[in-house]
Amino acid sequence: MTKTDQVVAGSAVEEVEVRGHIIDSLLLPKILDRVLQMGGQFEIKKCEIGTRRVDPSHAVIAIRASSPERLREIIGDLLQHGAVPVHTEDARTVAADLPGCFPDGFYSTTNERTEVRIAGRWVEVADQEMDCGIVVDPAAGTARCVAMADVEVGMPIVVGYAGVRVMPSQRARGETVFGFMSSEVSSEKPKAIRQAAVADAIRETREAGKKVLLVGGPAIVHTGSAGHVARLIREGWIHVLFAGNALATHDIEQALYGTSLGVSLSRGEPIEHGHEHHLRAINTIRRLGGIKAAVERGVLRSGIMYECIRHGVEVVLAGSVRDDGPLPEVISDMLAAQAAMRRAIRGVGFALCIATTLHSIATGNLLPAWVKMACVDINPATITKLNDRGSFQTIGIVTDVEPFLRELAEDLCGS
Repeated sequence: MTKTDQVVAGSAVEEVEVRGHIIDSLLLPKILDRVLQMGGQFEIKKCEIGTRRVDPSHAVIAIRASSPERLREIIGDLLQHGAVPVHTEDARTVAADLPGCFPDGFYSTTNERTEVRIAGRWVEVADQEMDCGIVVDPAAGTARCVAMADVEVGMPIVVGYAGVRVMPSQRARGETVFGFMSSEVSSEKPKAIRQAAVADAIRETREAGKKVLLVGGPAIVHTGSAGHVARLIREGWIHVLFAGNALATHDIEQALYGTSLGVSLSRGEPIEHGHEHHLRAINTIRRLGGIKAAVERGVLRSGIMYECIRHGVEVVLAGSVRDDGPLPEVISDMLAAQAAMRRAIRGVGFALCIATTLHSIATGNLLPAWVKMACVDINPATITKLNDRGSFQTIGIVTDVEPFLRELAEDLCGS
């Protein structure tokens, strides 16, 4: 039992406080509901509600549970919703004893802004990412998220919930369409409004000096949308590209043969021996030594990958077990691909995910909650999975990608 626990009539009690827009963001009722769901009881000791929409509110709540162990479970859950124990203590760390493993009882992170208390001072956790641990540098007084695979022996890893606080996203005045449009995913949502919101978010991101990330699947090429993406890259609206072997392969296939999966993109019909085109495209690039070499030697003269090379867009191609070839730039080691993606998202202010389930979910897992995301897919399950896995900052647009990308390019680049 920690020093903040009190045993009262056979139960454990601890006070927590929560601040901010806790009423209109529904954080306070959510916290109270979670206490009851987890078998605890609560008593609101203090509640000060802001008199204006811009004013924060403050509440102090006494939480009672049947045992100190149960109380710690409840307090740990409430941390994710912004509740912080009134009687704070420093975060506790345990040195990692095995490479690639956290100590037992490690604190598992969310994608929300998080702080840990080091030597009596609250410090923001850097590189915020969900499903990681927190490593502390006591000498420097810093903390950062660390992936399980990157844990080294001796790293001081935060364990338990003491000395950790989370600042969840809260509804604030003047929210945009990205703020709180969490509702059932449907193809009947107003797409024009959301497309305009995506264009505005891209403009705001570039004006703020941050990077726009495009996460793309091969359907971009299959639907005849590669030209729209190439235009966005050429005119400086896209700064980072995440994709797999398929997008790059079929983009290059189109540039070399005018087909995608052997189907002519100008006539919409299969070409004789067209099923060989993607493999021949890969072989051509491999013989030249890579995509950049193909551009420099004048073999590759159009398309998404061509524009990325010409305009210095950072590209991370993460492979899969089903890849043909793959292209030389494709990273087949998944841990190496994760590391490359983590490096590339630094400075990203907006992510646009187009027609790729696995890469979209992977990107959502890497991004902190305050980086806006938009997911465009003909399959609503992709958007649902993103939200279910914690990337709640995502707005979804269920539509075919070609008209969306065409309108986006016209909006940002001019018709």
